[in-house]
Amino acid sequence: MAYTHIVSFKFKDGVMPDSVKELVDKMLVLKETCIHPKTGKPYIQSCTGGRDNSVQGLQKGFTHVFVVGFDIKEDRDYYALEDPVHLEFVNWSDSVAADVYAIDFVGGVFV
Repeated sequence: MAYTHIVSFKFKDGVMPDSVKELVDKMLVLKETCIHPKTGKPYIQSCTGGRDNSVQGLQKGFTHVFVVGFDIKEDRDYYALEDPVHLEFVNWSDSVAADVYAIDFVGGVFV
């Protein structure tokens, strides 16, 4: 089973485009810089995202979304709760993000 982590950002008022780009760059590079402590290798299987372009108007101010894939639950859990590189990013993102929304799921599992 693949584990999917989705995270979306709403930026603070007045955040400059360069800071948004920096967040995007830092988020996307996590795929290479998050290293598993046992294997010594990157463990994120995929990381993609983009800027909102919905016509529905349901975004509630969230403008950027990322989809991160993991092969196993343990890797997702390590990323979310322990990985020092990811946690450093989370702490840094507080300087530009007004709000963050995250949700995880396993494809096809609804119950």
